[in-house]
Amino acid sequence: MKEIEIGTSQSASLRVTEAHTARALGSGDLPVLGTPAMAALMERAAMEAIAPYLTPETESSVGVALNITHERATGIGDTVRATATVTEVDGRRIDFTINAVDSSGRIIGQGSHSRFVIDVQKFMARIEK
Repeated sequence: MKEIEIGTSQSASLRVTEAHTARALGSGDLPVLGTPAMAALMERAAMEAIAPYLTPETESSVGVALNITHERATGIGDTVRATATVTEVDGRRIDFTINAVDSSGRIIGQGSHSRFVIDVQKFMARIEK
């Protein structure tokens, strides 16, 4: 793993479809962006922010903590952009602030996230037992 700098940031976007709705994901019964889809987008932004610092063949990262709010509903057809910014690096643990905005730039969710850099082979060997 290369040294990850505080302030490293990445965004990921998603156009909301029926598959991303609370109704489809089982987290609610309305046709609006489900919290699980927003959370996954936030994690994707964080994962992509640090991916260039990892050795692709041997290292990856896994989410270990996620603390978010979901503050505003987003309808089908709208685009959501999540941004993750590195706030702390403690060995193999990387902490982020995260937020998500709709196409109007309004914050729809925010919070914090932590990822841990893992050795893929060792990690998968433990899972396969």
